Amino acid sequence: MTRRLRVIGFGMGPQHVTPEAAEAIRSVDYLVAFAKGDRDDPLLAVRAEVARRYGDPPVVVVPDPPRDRADPADYPAAVRDWHEARVAALRGALEERPGDVGILVWGDPSLYDSTLRLIDGLDVEVDVVPGISAPQLLAARHQIVLHEVGAPVHVTTGRRLREAVAAGQDNLVVMLNSGLDLDGLDDWRIWWGANLGAAGEALVAGRVGDVRDDVLAARDAAKAEAGWVMDLFLLRAP
Repeated sequence: MTRRLRVIGFGMGPQHVTPEAAEAIRSVDYLVAFAKGDRDDPLLAVRAEVARRYGDPPVVVVPDPPRDRADPADYPAAVRDWHEARVAALRGALEERPGDVGILVWGDPSLYDSTLRLIDGLDVEVDVVPGISAPQLLAARHQIVLHEVGAPVHVTTGRRLREAVAAGQDNLVVMLNSGLDLDGLDDWRIWWGANLGAAGEALVAGRVGDVRDDVLAARDAAKAEAGWVMDLFLLRAP
């Protein structure tokens, strides 16, 4: 049966929920959220708090299928397999429950989030509510503009940072970092942030060669405080 699925960006927590997102949360019969592993998932706890503050719809928890988090030879294929398993799990949850459903998305659904790809084949009417993205928060916290006057900004992932630098990109927002590979970039400038707007928030800025150790220490501290870490940074050539 065709029904409505609302994909709702909520930034990094209840404080970033816009009036439009709040209305969307109140309008659904329930929310669906993936949970990682058997232990308490702190990211799920944030979603539950968002739901509680804005209408308190029930949150249906779907176990997140396992994913190869190493560095597989065929990374795109590994991600496709994971997405297919997530689609099957999501379809099963929707088939068991009638009514309109919402999915809460960290940041904004348009940027490094696969929710819209996952629901593409489902028999539902979809609408999307934007949220505050991590690059917006990074710029606000550091009080900067992400690009020079009239110049572009290149958004990429930590996995593809070296590729972007080799291609001549000199002003990059780098997301989805499993580590921090900045070798040979000592004279570049970095504006780094972790867990922006959430527990363990940390900021570091300066010349890479001067602040690299500070970034690594702050990253470890943020993860220790929150139990997880989401970090990103703006990297600009000298």
